[in-house]
Amino acid sequence: MSWHEETKEIEQRLKLSKGQGGAESIARHHAKGRLTIRERIDALVAPNSFEEHGEGAGFAEKDDNGEIKDFSPANYVVGFGSIGGQRVVVGGEDFTLKGGSPNGAGLRKSVYAEELAVQFKVPLVRMLEGGGGSVAGSGGARPTTVGSPVYAEPRFKIIAQAMNEVPVVSGAMGPVAGFPAGRLVASHFSVMVKETSQVMVGGPALVKRALGVSLTKEELGGWKIHTRSGIVDNVAETEEAALVQMRQFLSYLPQNVWQLSQRLDCSDNANRADEALMDIVPRDGRIPFEMREVIRHVVDLDSFFEIAPFYGHGQIIGLARLNGLAVGVIANDCRHFAGAMTAEGSQKAKRMMELCDTFHLPVINFLDEPGFMIGPDSEQAACIRYGMSAVAAAVQSTVPWATIAVHKSFGVASAAHFAPNTYKLSWPSHEMGALPVEGGVAVAFHREIAAAEDPDEKRRELEQMLMKNRSPFPMMESFAVHELIDPRQTRGKLCRWADWIEPLLEELKGPVTWGMRP
Repeated sequence: MSWHEETKEIEQRLKLSKGQGGAESIARHHAKGRLTIRERIDALVAPNSFEEHGEGAGFAEKDDNGEIKDFSPANYVVGFGSIGGQRVVVGGEDFTLKGGSPNGAGLRKSVYAEELAVQFKVPLVRMLEGGGGSVAGSGGARPTTVGSPVYAEPRFKIIAQAMNEVPVVSGAMGPVAGFPAGRLVASHFSVMVKETSQVMVGGPALVKRALGVSLTKEELGGWKIHTRSGIVDNVAETEEAALVQMRQFLSYLPQNVWQLSQRLDCSDNANRADEALMDIVPRDGRIPFEMREVIRHVVDLDSFFEIAPFYGHGQIIGLARLNGLAVGVIANDCRHFAGAMTAEGSQKAKRMMELCDTFHLPVINFLDEPGFMIGPDSEQAACIRYGMSAVAAAVQSTVPWATIAVHKSFGVASAAHFAPNTYKLSWPSHEMGALPVEGGVAVAFHREIAAAEDPDEKRRELEQMLMKNRSPFPMMESFAVHELIDPRQTRGKLCRWADWIEPLLEELKGPVTWGMRP
């Protein structure tokens, strides 16, 4: 007696599982301009590197002769793949089956994705498309168990654990609702595809039934909504472009918190001194400048990868390299509210600090801080609470920081730009104080200004007098900064700093811990 019949059935099940929702369903999916999950995986990972887990999972119906007459595969695909020469776990819903709403085997495989990444300590990439549970699958005449056993760990514990141990990257590749939407935001980096993807807690039909509000998927959770809500970090024109961003983000990160990011060979001159830095900051402090250009002139050429550019506009965050060493970047954008820290900007900056602490990436901070945002909108948004949370994250940070005082630093918000043992560099254009001179003069000298024959002239006179006292040279004289530097020296100084601090990163390996923050 042999096992030929059984092995033949195994081969048949494996073949049927690749059929997904069938040719017609796949054709409809393609007609919407979207790839299938298997096509996405093939496009993301290195050729022939995907090793599927649970390849034959699914449910077969058999005829009276014991032959398979119908097979419904698990509608979640997961396994190992290779990106940039390193192993990752990659998975996602199969929208061609039940619109991605999980069947029994599919749900188990989706939960297994986090388990697999944590077990083998490798990054997790999710390509999400589908909804959560469906009431259509909850009925049935036969008795069955409900809920989870009382002794089971919470289902979502592994999702939180994964974020504290391995890089997690998620893409919204089509409509995403319910549990998949929760997974999307439980990521270190997320991206959605323009036009073809939407992210929602509940879809239009549910919103209409519950709230009586009629909205399309795009109006409810399209890219214009969620790049500004902070639900997703970035947006891509196409699925292929989204996959490029996922790979790029992972290129700066280590495999897990017990390792360090790989330092790459760098062809960019560590002592490059770009002349453009000499006049990039105008002498008139009221004229905005482009901080992103400052960043690009300092970090390795073409290495700056910006994150969440449409959210918390007064802050700029991203990843870059300094002479090959991966670093996190935090900066103010004076083109929006003069760079003031809003509630959204504070959350954005804090999230970047926590990403860098989690994966032991040094932080470079380009300082141009006018303070926390003021006004009724800011008060209603609880700006000071989120702002102090960012301050707490900075002062509790465990990784090395270098802060370049580019333009201004006023008020309590400036404390969010310095961690313990920060390497402090200052440009000649830097000024600091409790308040900006313009606003501070109006408050402190309002009676003197009002009593003057020419109030406007008196105000200008006082502003000019106080500005002389805000020169950065006394900071250098008092050793309140490490160096007051020619802006062109910034890259060279930071590249040498990168060499100093690289050995210290070894001591930071492993999970980080934080106390309660505001």
